[in-house]
Amino acid sequence: MKIRDLSILVGIIGIVLMMVVPIPKHLLDLLLIVNISAALMILLISMNTRDAIQFSIFPTLLLITTLFRLALNVSTTRLILSGHDAGKVVATFGSFVAGGQIAIGFIVFLILVIVQFIVITKGSERVAEVAARFTLDAMPGKQMSIDADLNAGLINEMQARERREKIEKEADFYGAMDGASKFVKGDAIASIIIVAINLIGGFVIGMAIHGMTLNDSLNTYAILSIGDGLVSQIPALLISTATGIIVTRAASEGNMAQDLSTQLFRYPKLLYIVAGTVTLLGIATPIGIVATIPYAAILAIAGYRLQRNLAKRQHEEELLVEEKQIEEVRSPESVISLLQVDPIEFEFGYGLIPLADAQQGGDLLDRIILIRRQCALEMGLIVPVIRIRDNIQLKPNEYVIKMKGNTVARGELLLHHYLAMSPGFEDDAVTGIPTKEPAFGLPALWIDEATKERAELAGYTVVDPPSVVATHLTEVIKRYAHELIGRQETKSLVDSVKESYATLVDELVPNILTVGDIQKVLAKLLKEKISIRDLVTIFETLADYGKYTKDPDVLTEYVRQALSRQITQQFANPNEPLKVITVSPGVEKKIAEAVQQSDQGSYLAMEPTSTQAIYNKLSEQINKTLQSGQQPIILTSPNIRMYMRQLIERSLQDIPVLSYSELEPNIEVQSVGVVNA
Repeated sequence: MKIRDLSILVGIIGIVLMMVVPIPKHLLDLLLIVNISAALMILLISMNTRDAIQFSIFPTLLLITTLFRLALNVSTTRLILSGHDAGKVVATFGSFVAGGQIAIGFIVFLILVIVQFIVITKGSERVAEVAARFTLDAMPGKQMSIDADLNAGLINEMQARERREKIEKEADFYGAMDGASKFVKGDAIASIIIVAINLIGGFVIGMAIHGMTLNDSLNTYAILSIGDGLVSQIPALLISTATGIIVTRAASEGNMAQDLSTQLFRYPKLLYIVAGTVTLLGIATPIGIVATIPYAAILAIAGYRLQRNLAKRQHEEELLVEEKQIEEVRSPESVISLLQVDPIEFEFGYGLIPLADAQQGGDLLDRIILIRRQCALEMGLIVPVIRIRDNIQLKPNEYVIKMKGNTVARGELLLHHYLAMSPGFEDDAVTGIPTKEPAFGLPALWIDEATKERAELAGYTVVDPPSVVATHLTEVIKRYAHELIGRQETKSLVDSVKESYATLVDELVPNILTVGDIQKVLAKLLKEKISIRDLVTIFETLADYGKYTKDPDVLTEYVRQALSRQITQQFANPNEPLKVITVSPGVEKKIAEAVQQSDQGSYLAMEPTSTQAIYNKLSEQINKTLQSGQQPIILTSPNIRMYMRQLIERSLQDIPVLSYSELEPNIEVQSVGVVNA
């Protein structure tokens, strides 16, 4: 145990022993001086604290000082009643501070107790109670504000964690202060009782035991009792004041001296009004100008100097800002900052600001939080922070979605309208502004509030503008998810798996595959909208087959087969056959024969005429499937699946291509078309 820790333990034990073991007068004088200096130190610290959390030990310190003060009261009471002498400090406070008059000393003591008990302690107790309640009630809102700033890119994960910890500490601190303020209140009551005991008990003991006269006993024990009360109440008053200062600190940017000088004299012109009022008071009342004119002159001069300094400071700040801007433009680092590109950006025109402004009822930030959670659950992808900003270069109702600085989607919204999508047949009573649903490109109408109920009764799908944006943003993230996962993001996923499956990760990385190899496989899965949430199964498969091949295409096929249960549940409906478009053996043979091998892997090298013929037949079957209201799914043999995917990737990238090995054995498959060429 360190000496510092040991000394604190010895000090606490010593305070308890003071209540039992008699203390010599000289030692008691020293401890009383220590009590006064400690109280003054606590008051000065509370005045110079910028934030209440910086003095978080204060509730505990309040209990210790109160216990120390009560132990001193017990010791002084023992000396007063036993030998009518409690040392020089008590005697000095009883005679010198009281001015040699018992009545004056007693009245001063009562005033100190009343000020502490009724004014400071009671007010501090109430403030601490309200602050604790309000801090707890405000915690959910503060947490949501932190999440909103995090999603908007205003802070990073580390800053968000620090803010959350500060909120928790504030709640704990004000809760502790609510209870600790009761100690000060009890201390004030105990001081009155102790003085009464010393006064009455000493008066009786002086006459009965020490043989004093009535007048001598009263004078002696009254002075000692009042001295004991004053020497304990002055430190108590200092600590009570410190308690009030700590619990009333709010929205502070500096210590108490800085706040007073900055905020109290922020408007120098008001000092002229005060100076004029004081001058008028001296002229119009019997107070006289002799007492008021000098003070009014001081106020006027102070206002003039403050006003001049304020103007000078503002001018210096403006020059400093201009110089800083010039230096930023001239510095070589100013260009480097322009090279940083946000992974995802959502920009909108000024007409759509209410969507993101919580004060105007906008919930876009909350929806983005849900989108990130949804993507994590459905795709296993940690979506980076989406930066939201307004752009005056866009149309008022226009928005764009950017990936790494490039626009990948755009749309327009009409606030105070609803987007209505037809169920397949039109209702002439439903009228609006023709448009296209931005996420899927379906024909739709912008309708007003009056038409909304009619559209819903007619079977239209009606959504509000925030839902339109959320759906569009979700679909864009899913479509370009493979671009959002890089080596750094892959390393984070690997580290998260390593926490629970250290043996698996240690075998796979870097002995079998590098982080870059894993990233390529995960990106290929996401490109075909296959969730990578089951990382354990993915890593197990890569550890098994990565020993034989490093080709990401081949490894992806093995992983897809290992995820057969997940893929089957993704595309097949329970209790219904999976309707697919199959590929004839002749077409599969043509594709297999056109596969070429290279150092970088295998690729499809088919003649353009054959490619066009297969593509035409495939498009024909897909159109038939779409017309019947079904989702087209292409089913091939495992050895050509990835080449069929390469064949249609550019023009039909949203059409799933599955192999027989990726489906569960118990799934029923029904062919709705065959590709022949």
